[in-house]
Amino acid sequence: MGIKVLFIYPNTFGMNMLPPAIATFSAILKQEGHKVQVFDTTYYSTDHGNNSDGTKEEGLNVVPFSSQMKARGLVPKNTQWQDDVKKQVNDFKPNLIALSSTEDMWELGIRVIEEIKEYKIKNNVPLIAGGVFPTFAPDICIKHDLVDLVCVGEGENALIDLCKKIEKKEDYTDVTNLWIKRDGKIVKKNSITKPVDINKNPFIDTSLFEENRLYRPMAGKVYKMFPVETIRGCPYTCTFCNSPDQMRLYKGLGHNYYRKKRMDLVHKELKHFKEVHKVEYMYFWADTFLAMSTEEFDQFCEIYSDIKLPFWMQTRPETVSDYNLKKLSEVGLHRISFGLEHGNEDFRREVLDRRWSNSDIIAKLKIPKKYGISFSINNITGFPKETKKLAFDTIEINRQIDSDNQNIYSFVPFHGTPLRKMCEDLGLIDHNTITKCNTMETQLNMPQYPPHEIEEIKKCFALYVKFPKNRWKEIKLAEKNDAEGNRVYKNLKAEYLEKYMPKPDADPHGGLEDFKKIYEDPNLLDMPDEQKSGYIDEMV
Repeated sequence: MGIKVLFIYPNTFGMNMLPPAIATFSAILKQEGHKVQVFDTTYYSTDHGNNSDGTKEEGLNVVPFSSQMKARGLVPKNTQWQDDVKKQVNDFKPNLIALSSTEDMWELGIRVIEEIKEYKIKNNVPLIAGGVFPTFAPDICIKHDLVDLVCVGEGENALIDLCKKIEKKEDYTDVTNLWIKRDGKIVKKNSITKPVDINKNPFIDTSLFEENRLYRPMAGKVYKMFPVETIRGCPYTCTFCNSPDQMRLYKGLGHNYYRKKRMDLVHKELKHFKEVHKVEYMYFWADTFLAMSTEEFDQFCEIYSDIKLPFWMQTRPETVSDYNLKKLSEVGLHRISFGLEHGNEDFRREVLDRRWSNSDIIAKLKIPKKYGISFSINNITGFPKETKKLAFDTIEINRQIDSDNQNIYSFVPFHGTPLRKMCEDLGLIDHNTITKCNTMETQLNMPQYPPHEIEEIKKCFALYVKFPKNRWKEIKLAEKNDAEGNRVYKNLKAEYLEKYMPKPDADPHGGLEDFKKIYEDPNLLDMPDEQKSGYIDEMV
């Protein structure tokens, strides 16, 4: 029999990565006999936040791709999300509503569940909130009138037990990992169980999502891409990340939060996606993909030689070597995203708990080019105790690295990170303040590095990195958000796109020529959106 579970996934246009956690939960619950649907706001106009991928494109951080997205019909829906969520709830009639949210999407999630308040109250349907934000700020999340339960930590086992209890009409106040509220008061804060054995999870349930959620831009092209989990957790302790707090949350439970999936299972999953779903590109759902032993790495290369699809990974500079990048280039590695974050060694060590020297980082990041592997560098500015002068150290190290792209983000003091506590202790942010996405403006007002200076660095970061220093006076003018500054920036941006921006990827799958053929096709002009995808697939 089972029950009906509706997941709410609040998300903004441009955050195109398929949410693997919800897809995993759905697969598990369906195995248990339950019915599952999702309401996903990704392709709606929600007036919440900004287009994160679009912001990267505008800031010269990524190869332009928006025309390709439009050509494949990946555009905002022409219906209102408020109407659609009400209709879906009334048609599906869920017995449990599950809001899965990051911190920056929490406010949108609240807006969504408030639209279905009438159904929830009338039918006495419990609502559970889970995800990284509820895990680290359960006291904030459970305060909302419509939130009955908060899941602290991983949700797989908690959801299974909760759904069983609801189906049998049993009391569920003893379900582990859950905070429970009744009549507006917290009645129980249950303990956390040991970390989930990720080797027992089924393949993710992609059928839960609309087809357009399976596509994602990469290097100026749009691919059908699936996430593959190889690692959960991270062995490193960067203070801007929740990894240290995840480790602390699960400490003493007899199992490390940092876990690896068996390579034979990874192989089965890869083959399934390739053969059943005709995926074009793989990306690995791992904070630090190369945090593996030589034996594990060799196993991966052996299994991936059977897949023969391009793939993307993210890792740290210190994890690469001639040995591993040469082998990866031979089995399909297409692009790497490296987390550098900051260019000042002392600041990086003392504030961020990252301990590699600049000279070692620069040396390591010469290796990808030897094997024809494109890569991007991720940087952050606006940290507590940072200054604009220190931010230029980040620019300087990026100038010594021949990356294809460089991203720059505002620091976000997310709950569940050591730097959030530092910011609260310094009086820079209140505990109850909910943060925004890292592509938006900073929420910290620091006298030594005020918001307008942070935005100036972000606006001109790529220009400072790629243009020669004899152009820096000109770039300095472009920093200002006034008529003259924006005029200069517009001209510099056009020059940057011509001289320094990599062209849209032409390999694999035809690249630029395919898309020129697509978006110049006059037949697309008057074609309804719902017909475009099939038409384009035939062309390509």
